[in-house]
Amino acid sequence: MSAALPASHRPLASPARRRFLAGLGGMALAAGLGLRIPAVDANLDPARLRQSMQRLYGQSGVAVLEEWFTLLDRLADADLQSQLKGVNDFFNRRVRWVDDDKNWGPVDHWATPLETLGQGKGDCEDYSIAKYVTLKQLGVPGNQLRMIYVKARIGRSSITQAHMVLGWYETPSAQPLVLDNLVPSITPAEQRTDLDPVFSFNSQGLWAGGSSQSRADPLARLSRWRGVIDRMRDQGFI
Repeated sequence: MSAALPASHRPLASPARRRFLAGLGGMALAAGLGLRIPAVDANLDPARLRQSMQRLYGQSGVAVLEEWFTLLDRLADADLQSQLKGVNDFFNRRVRWVDDDKNWGPVDHWATPLETLGQGKGDCEDYSIAKYVTLKQLGVPGNQLRMIYVKARIGRSSITQAHMVLGWYETPSAQPLVLDNLVPSITPAEQRTDLDPVFSFNSQGLWAGGSSQSRADPLARLSRWRGVIDRMRDQGFI
């Protein structure tokens, strides 16, 4: 595997992407201040999810949702490695990468899994959130999963872009396996020398890594995560 993301896979240097660091920086500050990060505990209601998908994206969206339900059924009793690979492959193949500026306008929008599936497109945090929620629904312990904000080196250059991946941790101090929408294989973090972790978080907390710090307003930045949870609750995930 190449030590850096190929230039053809480079994320766009959009305003939304540049705001991403400030968002997670605010979340780190919030954790330091003792503010509670809302939890995502999967307890989905299939009927409400179908109704929400029909209302928002029509029958084509419902068809994709049924594929997701089939994935959950197929992987329900599978071993962990099969669950990780199956979920990673499903979203990497089903969802087309597009930057928030082109998908949602000039905002850094964090989509729910239903929104990502219904649109069939999303950016890195949308992939990571969808994989996280799906694996939790399959019974993977939430404390073994973290969404990781990284600086990703582009090609052979020293240029980096903001990016998010999902990590699976055997133990809290272990090096994670990385589930990435830009690289199809699931790879140990020590082999992803193109990624420099900055923050990681899940529904239990947030961990700071690297040297980057943000002075962003934590309450303003946490609203994106709360917004995802609120919409998931409305749509039938929680």
